[in-house]
Amino acid sequence: MPASDVPPTHPRYLSLITRERIVAGVERGVTSPHGLIAHGRGEAFDYLLGEATHLFAHEAIAEAAKVLKAARHPVISVNGNACALAAGDLVALAGATGAKLEVNIFHTSAEREQAIRNMLLEAGAREVLMPGRTHAIQHIEHNRKWVHPEGILIADVVFVPLEDGDRCGALVQNGKTVITVDLNPLSRTAKTAQITIVDNLTRCLPLLVQAVQALNTGTTDNANANADNANANANVNVNVNVNANANSLPDRTHAPLYSNSRTLAEAERTLRTGTGN
Repeated sequence: MPASDVPPTHPRYLSLITRERIVAGVERGVTSPHGLIAHGRGEAFDYLLGEATHLFAHEAIAEAAKVLKAARHPVISVNGNACALAAGDLVALAGATGAKLEVNIFHTSAEREQAIRNMLLEAGAREVLMPGRTHAIQHIEHNRKWVHPEGILIADVVFVPLEDGDRCGALVQNGKTVITVDLNPLSRTAKTAQITIVDNLTRCLPLLVQAVQALNTGTTDNANANADNANANANVNVNVNVNANANSLPDRTHAPLYSNSRTLAEAERTLRTGTGN
């Protein structure tokens, strides 16, 4: 039966609803059919993680919030899968951080780029940047090199969930601090980005928005974090408070300095030992 007919009490309810979003994205022309394969691969990793947001993901979320808050020109790069799964949350993150939204897809299609833009606008975006054919980042050859001159081209921090490894590497080589969401801690993207949130996009995005909003309002239970506590891998200086909303985010008052390699190691250990289930 269709996922929409599955009762919320079904043990795989959220997973089935998420599948339906991806299928609807394909039907609307937002998601490439190839995106179905990518989603299925991620779902397998999520199953091994127990379909839960672990402490290592919470720590990466908190670090990502600080870096986005401190960024001078943050940009959110949106592909078809990310848009189909979480358009509203991506728009909310843009609003909380002041980041620009920019469409960027692997499989070239002006129609699909426009469909993604339309979905983001319907979700409340005020502006969505589109890649042109006049400006490109270096170190990458295919369609994903094209960027908007007021967006990714001049960004210092790029939040790019569900990304492929070569473009993630190219963004880093172009001097960008890259924050990604990837359920596979062994992927090239996860290992290349400075901050990797190993979690399901639909679970972690609301938490990331909440963390940024708490920084914006100064509602924090933790001590001030200065530049010495910035992410060493990201090489970004920050001087902000660390949020720890007791209702959804763990208390990180005594948390060690963020390390992306430690995050990935803990996620891999969880996968290999089956402790996520």
